[in-house]
Amino acid sequence: MKSNTKIILAVAGLALAALACQAVTGGGGSNTPVAPINTSDPIVPTEPQPSTGDVLLSDDFSSTQWGTGTDADSSVEYANEALQIIVFTKNYFVWSTPDDQDYQNVHMEVTVINNDTDSTTAFGLMCHQQITDSGYYFAITPAGEYAIALSTLAQQSDVFLTNNDEWAASDLITKNASSYRVGADCGNGTLTLYVDGQQIASVSDSSYTNGGVAVFAWSGEEATSTNVSFDDFEMRELP
Repeated sequence: MKSNTKIILAVAGLALAALACQAVTGGGGSNTPVAPINTSDPIVPTEPQPSTGDVLLSDDFSSTQWGTGTDADSSVEYANEALQIIVFTKNYFVWSTPDDQDYQNVHMEVTVINNDTDSTTAFGLMCHQQITDSGYYFAITPAGEYAIALSTLAQQSDVFLTNNDEWAASDLITKNASSYRVGADCGNGTLTLYVDGQQIASVSDSSYTNGGVAVFAWSGEEATSTNVSFDDFEMRELP
């Protein structure tokens, strides 16, 4: 099955918006396998999303706050009271941040609207982003695949912390749904991915303990259309 290769999140120079709000892109990099580090097997996905603390950031995308910009490779723009990301280049990673703040020990959720995107398109949430573009990301695809990944400058390619450094499939991810509610826990040394209220996978890693947050879209190697919109973002403190 064709799917995204692993990549290095290299900055590619998309025009940025306000100082604290940025949209950043990166092309596909090496797909050479890298041995996983600090990993554990995904736990049985029976637990729901946890009760969480105070709201740190909530946005229905009715006003502009997140970074936007358009170039030959991608477009990140507000449309229909949502943040729409379209990627024109194969195997290309694009993300947008709401601010330049560092956060730790957070639970995030966002609704991702599937605008008839290719099934190999990946999308989701990022956390603990560093100024070097290192950090974690939580990815799913309309084909029902998922990964929790670590990106560091020390590695030649990203490390999938789930499923022995490979994409995995989950029956809990509805294939080609019109929208997905993607959630992530990021903190206390644990990274957990949720989709539509169901826990998909959880791993332990403490390479980073705080950093920025973002939403992203990532076109597949043979993607014909990568077009998703993000709505109703919420971030809370983990208990």
